[in-house]
Amino acid sequence: MDGYTDNDISHVVEADKAHVWHHLVQHKPFETGEPRIIVEGKGIRVWDQHGREFIDAVSGAVWTVNVGYGRETIADAVREQLVKMNYFAGAAGTIPGAIFAEKLIEKMPGMSRVYYCNSGSEANEKAFKMVRQIAHKRYGGKKTKILYRDRDYHGGTIGTMSAGGQDERVMQYGPLTPDFVRVPHCMEYRAADQGWGDLSGEEYGRRAADAIEEVILREGPDTVGALCLEPITAGGGVITPPPGYWDRVQEICRKYDVLLHIDEVVCGMGRTGKWFGYQHYGIEPDFVTMAKGVASGYAAIACCVTTEKVFDLFKSDPSDPLDHFRDISTFGGCTGGPAAALENMRIIEDEGLVENAKKMGERLMANLKALEAKHEVIGDVRGLGLFQGLELVRDRGTKEPVSEADIGKIVAGCAERGVIIGASNRSVPGLNNVLCFSPALIATPADIDAITEAVDGALTAVFG
Repeated sequence: MDGYTDNDISHVVEADKAHVWHHLVQHKPFETGEPRIIVEGKGIRVWDQHGREFIDAVSGAVWTVNVGYGRETIADAVREQLVKMNYFAGAAGTIPGAIFAEKLIEKMPGMSRVYYCNSGSEANEKAFKMVRQIAHKRYGGKKTKILYRDRDYHGGTIGTMSAGGQDERVMQYGPLTPDFVRVPHCMEYRAADQGWGDLSGEEYGRRAADAIEEVILREGPDTVGALCLEPITAGGGVITPPPGYWDRVQEICRKYDVLLHIDEVVCGMGRTGKWFGYQHYGIEPDFVTMAKGVASGYAAIACCVTTEKVFDLFKSDPSDPLDHFRDISTFGGCTGGPAAALENMRIIEDEGLVENAKKMGERLMANLKALEAKHEVIGDVRGLGLFQGLELVRDRGTKEPVSEADIGKIVAGCAERGVIIGASNRSVPGLNNVLCFSPALIATPADIDAITEAVDGALTAVFG
């Protein structure tokens, strides 16, 4: 808070209340109260306008600040690059764009090409457009349908909302784009809700994957162009796929010539204990999209990464003016993004943060399991690396979810104890009952213990 007077902060608060339209919140309470304003950040901690200190257990509230706050070397790298060459449209290349693409592909065996843009929503839109263009180029305008999974999330544009598996996030925004088709979720904890009885483990995993094949057959394999999935469902409840699921999914895609699109916007860049979430499961995708942790929020950057096979489909006939991918992302040409991403990647490598995410993730899981043994309200603990969730239920037998209001009390209780956590709010009707944890990859054992101690205290205060 150094350098800010009370008058400075008071002016900022009033300017914010008068002019800023915040994301995802109802503004009516600000008429008598005030919004939270985050003034400073360092490491895994942030300070608000009142000087209150918080451990940020969700990396900027939306799983983004992977290497933590206050990284001067990233800011320096961006400044140096912007002074030298800040922007040129993506029809040409830039030095940081070329070098980051090379280093990124080194982390992704089997992938080959990087298309730059500025947000995860846009990266997913690029992949959708590529699929649609391929349908016209190779399949006579068929195979335009894109399958997406219940509870997954791919962005906030009309196109990506059309592939949105969280119904409350798309309500009141229709009509949506046609030819997006939902497939069932792969949440073993709620298998009974799908009418699959007590299936579990690999048996459930294969059944959940077979449900995708059933949708393909219902729609017609000649109409389905791609399947878009998160490797681990994020905001829809931190859902880790069961054994056998991904092997069968990949088999189905190859059987029906369906392109596999993996959305790594949340899971990518080390969060799960590997560079990318899909790498836990032996997946060979056709598209991988990413944003958020690519530059840890220090600059806007997103990538749609493809195989050389996909890339080659757009250069087969140079004489055809419609043959190439006719798309542009204005801020995909900003050099600040790849400059920040290069330094972000160096930090992750040099400080062993992928390995730390795995190690601290094991500690977080052990702590959350201990809370499960203590609090009957915890129905399920799941996740991987520093990306985990607690599903809260009123009764472990019936699995009746706690209310979203109760989840809000837990989030508020953690904040009172100096920890900011996340929750699956206003996403899946009746099932917004998951607490979410995704601290920066620099988290220490003391940080992990402080996070879970705050959750323990909040659970006790609300549920006894």
